[in-house]
Order: sequence, then structure tokens, then C-alpha cells
Amino acid sequence: MSGDDRQLSVRDTEMAAEQRHVDVVYRRLAELRDAAAGAQRAGYGHREATVPGAQFERDVFVYNAAKRIADIDAQHEGLVFGRLDLRDSGDADRVDADERPPAAAPKDVAEGEVKVRHIGRLGLRDSDYRPLLIDWRAPAAAPFYQATAADPQGVIRRRVIRCSGQRVTDVTDDLLDPTESGYAVVGDGALMAALTRRRTGRMRDIVATIQAEQDAAIRAPARGATVITGGPGTGKTVVALHRAAYLLYSDRRRFEGAGILIVGPSDVFMRYIERVLPSLGEDTAALYSLGDLYPGVTTDRRDSPSVAAIKGGLRMRKVLSRAARLAPAGVPTELSIVYKGEVLRLAREELAALRTQVHAKGMKPNTAKLEAGRALLVGLWRKAKPIVPDLVPAEFSRELGGRNEFLAFLDRWWPMQSPVDVLPTLADRRRLAEAAQGAFHRGELAELAESFGKEFTVSDVPLLDELDQLLGREPKQPTRQVKEHQGVQELTTIQDRMFTRAPRAHRGADYSEYAHVIVDEAQDLSPMQWRMLGRRGQIAGWTVVGDAAQSSWPDPAESAAAQRAALGRGPQHRFHLSTNYRNSAEIFDYAAEVVREAVPDADIPDAVRRTGVAPRLLKVPADTLLTETAAQAGRALSEVEGVVGVIADPDRHSELAERLPQDDRVILVGPLESKGLEYDAVVVCDFPGLVERFTIRVGYVVLTRATQLLIQVDPDVR
Repeated sequence: MSGDDRQLSVRDTEMAAEQRHVDVVYRRLAELRDAAAGAQRAGYGHREATVPGAQFERDVFVYNAAKRIADIDAQHEGLVFGRLDLRDSGDADRVDADERPPAAAPKDVAEGEVKVRHIGRLGLRDSDYRPLLIDWRAPAAAPFYQATAADPQGVIRRRVIRCSGQRVTDVTDDLLDPTESGYAVVGDGALMAALTRRRTGRMRDIVATIQAEQDAAIRAPARGATVITGGPGTGKTVVALHRAAYLLYSDRRRFEGAGILIVGPSDVFMRYIERVLPSLGEDTAALYSLGDLYPGVTTDRRDSPSVAAIKGGLRMRKVLSRAARLAPAGVPTELSIVYKGEVLRLAREELAALRTQVHAKGMKPNTAKLEAGRALLVGLWRKAKPIVPDLVPAEFSRELGGRNEFLAFLDRWWPMQSPVDVLPTLADRRRLAEAAQGAFHRGELAELAESFGKEFTVSDVPLLDELDQLLGREPKQPTRQVKEHQGVQELTTIQDRMFTRAPRAHRGADYSEYAHVIVDEAQDLSPMQWRMLGRRGQIAGWTVVGDAAQSSWPDPAESAAAQRAALGRGPQHRFHLSTNYRNSAEIFDYAAEVVREAVPDADIPDAVRRTGVAPRLLKVPADTLLTETAAQAGRALSEVEGVVGVIADPDRHSELAERLPQDDRVILVGPLESKGLEYDAVVVCDFPGLVERFTIRVGYVVLTRATQLLIQVDPDVR
């Protein structure tokens, strides 16, 4: 028998053994699902319940059954993905305490002096409470990720099991204890197998291939701030998402109750990661891009880098504070009212002085309307006192203050203001200059005014949020939201409310009581964006992910200070990821060489695989740049099985899109949109032009998006 035949025979034997266990797991899962479905039907059978307490119990019963069914269905695919063969050290009961049944201590399945522990997406026991599957987040599963040849933690063999549906399709082993020569070892390592899989345009979970340094960050303490740094391709984003799943598992009441907020740079990025947590059985985290964090505003439009830098800087705080106190456009400039035959008149200057007096009291404009009314009455009293005999203050205030004409004037002179109404008024250059009071030079004022006259951008969202704080909110009057009906009572359960809507629907974009906030691409956040996030994480723990070498923000020191203010004074846990799992070494060596020239202290990770395919660098006549870029995208389609990303200046997108192959595997993005994404192949259009407009750090991002093939098409300017 040849070596290949022998390996094939061993693989088949080992796969068959794992298939038997996978079959047992799915049979047990089917039993539990049937039981949950039966409980759900029984709950619906109590639809005639009329006593409020019984109705509540019925709804909770149905909800719990429905949630169990949803959990099972969400994690049905790829349920079993790992196995540990551990040396039995006599602590057979050392399995996660959260999975311990009340009646008996769990015991691992024993094979002689070796314990076998299967790892999966959820914890599962048989009818006798013996563990069939250990949840990947449980302490008992930690050696699957943490064990190394240098520190095996009792692990003899670690196996990754790949399934399609309920069928085992492959196994891959790592032998961590070389003294155990009797163990069958299949494959060349699970990590390399995973890295070579084609991309689909959506981020996958990595529960089967989490590495030790990643696992340490995932399981960091929840309190305080966990800061995860590392160069491109080190898995920072996916580690942060798995950390969210781990926190929900470790303290579900806290983190599901108050919520976890996950913030990413763009809508493209959020669509890319949106399926990771549901694939891990978690769908309660709120996912927002930076352009969605103000209620009622959703935008992915971006300002030019120069305008974004102005809007994001802390100079804008004082500008917005003064803008919130400017007289709204179109307010009346004179008040005339008749009292006891005398005309009382307040002129423009007098009204302006009264407005200044009201603001001097420090109240937020939208909560100061009553004070503004008092100020008007005082101003009118001073006018009336010399000319109206026997003036009684209480009578004067009661009569004038209750008149419809006075109240109508007050509504026009001191209206309730919304940030979405105030910010666009700064498109008026004179109004902006009055609010700025010398904070910006003439060119900056012109750029800002022009921007404020257009649709909202991502950089406007934190300004709207800041204005919301500065303006204040009018106290809401309580409203009756529940209507009582006679006759048949509708059976509306928690299940109906939870499973027929978006998971984040019950928390608005301005919700401020999150238990944990996860920020990706943190190096790009402006100080104003950090202030916005700080308001949402006032009582939260934090996970902050970033790489300074990929930053597009021009003033890192100002942003770092704003970050520290947002995170608060709690403890910080720092983790550094040092291995690039995304790029081939050929691609990353080229990208690293480019960034080192401009950023000598860049954090350069180690790429772990070679493909033998070097980046292709093409120079073409400038007038054929877009045509050649499109042609190279078509060529890349034939060379890779997965997704081809075409990265170009947004100003060229409409013209380039007409030339690109009409194929769903081709995705056209801008350099800032590409942050956090990855593609099997990347075609870069005019790299020098991108660097000139967006900086070399953004160029570094662009060059590190490809997993297999990088093609750079530049204009020949000789």
C-alpha cells in the first residue's frame, strides 16, 4: 500500500469515527428540538387564559420554547467542529460549571487513560447528563484554542472536524504530544486549510481555528477596556465579534439585558460582518455603522479628507455650542402688544439682549422656553411701568402671559429646535462665521459652509449628536400606548415581539445604557466620534480594536485623548496580535515595504503562508487606466474562485462600474470603504493617486485586502 493510500485509509477511518459521534449529537439535538416544539404548542394551547398572571406565564413559556428552537436552528450547520484528546489527570469532573446539572457531576467520555472532549457551537448533553458537546466558550473548551506544543495543557491531539450539513467531510489534526506515537494524525493543520478557503463576500466565524493569542483577547475580563492591536490580517475584527459572543455566554443576563453595541466604519463593513454573531447563536447585539448612530439619520456619504478633519476636530465643540444659542433663522425681530390701551414694543436689539440673558442662565435652549417667556414678560413690564398707572405685577403677568398672541409670538421667537434643522443653517457663511468666532480661517469656512449645504455625511453624525446634547430635549408628555378592547383578546407573545423584528429595534441609535461597546477600526475615529460613542458607553465596558499604521485620522494625539476620555478610568487589558492570517507572504511583504518608507514604526505582523504568486504591478497609458483595470478584474475572476475587490477613488466609480464585468463576484469599493474587508483577489486602480488623496496609511489598507492575488494598475506618467 502506498503512503497516499495509507493516509487515505487513516483519514477514512478517522472520519467514520467522527461521523458516528456527529450522528449521536444530531439525534440528540432533534430530540431537544421536538421537546421544545411540543412545549411551544402546549403554551399556545393556553390561549384562552384570561387571568393576567396566567397570560404572563403562558407568554414566557412560549417565548422560552421559541428561543430554544431558534438557538438550535441558528447553530445547526457546523455544530460539531472540534475534538480534544486529553491525558486523564484525575480531574474528570473539570467541565464548565455552567453546564453542570444539579443532580450529578459530568464525566468525560473515557477511552482508557485518555479523555475525549468534543467542541461545538453549543453545549449538549445526553439523557443521562453526560456531555456530548462542549460549548466553545466554556472553560473546558479553552485548551482547544490555548494549547501549544510548548504548553500542551494536557492535550495529546487536537482535531478540527469539517462538516457539510450533518456529514463529516474532513478532519485535520495537530499532535501536541509527540511522545504519543500511537495516535493517527490526519492533514497538515487546520489553520492553513481554513486560510486557503475562498471568500464569499461575508465574514465567517473562526470558532474552529481561533489561535492562542486571539483566544486570550476573546476571554479577557469584561470590566474596563480591552484594547486589541495588530497589523493587517491578524484577525482583530473577528476576535472582537467572538468576544461579544463570549461575553453573552459568560454573563447573559447582564449583556443581553443592557445590550452590546458593535460599531464599524461603514455600511459595507457592517454587511460584511453581520452574519458572524448569528452563526454563533447570538443575535441580540446592536450593530451600527458610524453613519447610523444618530436617530433618523442613515448615511454612508463621506466628506473630502480636509472637510472631515475640520468637522471631526474638537474645535467644532465650541462652534456648535454657539450655534445652538444663535437666534433661529426667521424668528420675529419685534414684539408689539397692547396693554390697557398702551402699545408695548420690544425692538430687535432688546429681543437680542433678552435672548442673551436667557442663555446666560446656562439652560439648554429646548428646556428654556418657560424662562424665555418670563424674560419677555419682564421686558414688557419695564416698558409698561412708566406709562401704565396702578400696574400690578401678578395681574400683568397673568393677563399678558395667557394671551394667545403672546404665546404665539413665544412659539415663533423661541421654537423647539432639532439638530437636523440647526446644522444645515451653518451653510449660511455669515451664520457659520458668527458661531465660529475666528476658530477657522476663510478657506475652512468656505469648505464647511459648502458641505453643510448638502446631504448629511458620516462626519455630520457626531455633530448632530453633539447638538442634541447642547439643545436639550423638550420633556415628553406621557401618552397612553395600550388600548383596551372588548371581546376576543389577541395572543401576543414575547416570541412574536422578539423574532419578527430586527434585534436592535428595541434600542434606539442614541441608547446610552449599553453594558459593553465594541469599536472596530478605532484608529480612524475622530475626537467628535469618540465623544458620540462615549455617550453611549457611559456605564459600559469596552473592546477597542485598531492599528495605528492604518489610521486615516490626521491628528492621532487629539483622537487618543478623546478615546481615553470615552473609555473612562477603569482597568485596561492590552493584547497584541502578531500574525497575519489574511495575506500571502508575497502580498504582505510588498505592502510592508511600501508602508515602512513612510511609517518606520508601523506594526508589521508575520505572514504565515506562501503561495508563490507575487503581486502584479502594471503601468498603462493614463487614457486606458479604467479599461485596463476592468480587464484585470475579468482576468482575476478566472484565477480565483471567490470574490474580486476593485478599489478605486470614489470619483471614478460611476465611470469604472460601466466597464467592470457584470459578475456578482466583483465588488467595487473606495479605499476607506475597504477597511476591515478582504477579498480573494484585489485590483487597485491608480495606487499613487489614492495615496496622494488619502495618505500612505490608507494606501497600506488597500494593499492588504487580498488573500491570494494582488494586481496594481497605475497610470504611466513618464
